[in-house]
Amino acid sequence: MVFSMKYLVFSIKTIFFCFLLYTLYFILNTHVSAIPMDSSRFKIESANVEVAGGSKSSSSYKLSDTVGQLAAGQYSSDGYIVKAGFQYLNLISPFRFSISNTNINFGVLVPGTPSVATTNLTVYFSEVGQYQVTAIEEGPLKTQSGKAIPDTNCDGGTNNTCNESLAKVWAAISSYGFGYSMSGNDIPTDFIDETYFRPFSDLTVVESPIIVMASTSVGKNRSSTVTFKANISSIQPAGSYQTVINFVATPSY
Repeated sequence: MVFSMKYLVFSIKTIFFCFLLYTLYFILNTHVSAIPMDSSRFKIESANVEVAGGSKSSSSYKLSDTVGQLAAGQYSSDGYIVKAGFQYLNLISPFRFSISNTNINFGVLVPGTPSVATTNLTVYFSEVGQYQVTAIEEGPLKTQSGKAIPDTNCDGGTNNTCNESLAKVWAAISSYGFGYSMSGNDIPTDFIDETYFRPFSDLTVVESPIIVMASTSVGKNRSSTVTFKANISSIQPAGSYQTVINFVATPSY
């Protein structure tokens, strides 16, 4: 009796082992499109297995589909659009923003002799939607001891005083400060020509970033040139002046 029980157990183990071998063989010979997502610190498990979706085409048709994903489709409400499904991966339009020169150096400033330097802002966005680029300074041009070059108010007076959202003419060599002008695509209309400047919004006095590029009809390689300008008086203290200008590009689908 005891022998029979052992034999029975052995037989069941043998059958179970053969079943495992068959299952393993079946798995190894079945194509599964999956990406392992684990390491020594994490493991991600998903209930969705995508085995057939993607882009398919021939000389007479083009198909993008989803197989195996739950709740695929496009969902929208005020303020957002969600495109759920593997086929949307092929439809996502890239958004790129670049700054050609991130280190602006005026060199040695000479009183009454304006110094200028430029950088290019480029936006690439082919999705139907809109975008904007904002700018703000982390304080005026300043030395470590706190000596500052004030932000420009352009040539001043009744008709030529500029501010953070309105450019005016800055041409007089006796008008001092730090500011910027713009030319190119999608810039504010108050930058009429290269003589029109604004001061940057100032983060240290709780001002808001100002839009310097924007469009509701986005295209490829929309580009503008930012011209930085500094002009000092003869009583400006000597020193190394620095600040940081933050440019932030934001797409909207």
